[in-house]
Amino acid sequence: MKITLLAIGKTDDKNLQTLIDTYEKRLKHYVTFSMEIIPDIKNSKNLSEAQQKELEGQEILKRVTTSDALVLLDENGKTFSSVGFSEYLQKKMNSGLKNLVFVIGGPYGFSQAVYQKAQGKVSLSSMTFSHQMVRLFFVEQLYRAFTILRNEPYHHR
Repeated sequence: MKITLLAIGKTDDKNLQTLIDTYEKRLKHYVTFSMEIIPDIKNSKNLSEAQQKELEGQEILKRVTTSDALVLLDENGKTFSSVGFSEYLQKKMNSGLKNLVFVIGGPYGFSQAVYQKAQGKVSLSSMTFSHQMVRLFFVEQLYRAFTILRNEPYHHR
């Protein structure tokens, strides 16, 4: 199975990007992983929230195929413990899925078209984090999940 993370806008903080890169490299030992950055919408200050979500949604959906499982990182999604998230991933892998696509939306969330295409929603926390921090938290939790599945000592129970 391949895992893809789609995210709107680049990470401006070099320290965060260094940490994200560290976990991306670690993940390569377990799974084919890629992160794709969707450029920020141009002239977004001149757009309403709905227009911005719609344009971002079009860009997200362009990158998803019909055989992909699309999962949104959304504040209203299902929350997991780290062990629970590893079990969730194991079920996805056991299902024979070829590509699991997680998406971090823009500042206003997702368009209705993206919600309709999604096959699930996951919440990392009920707290609000910057979109740049969410990237780091997600790749770390993904790495943690694979170490749990392999009974490696990274995660302490």
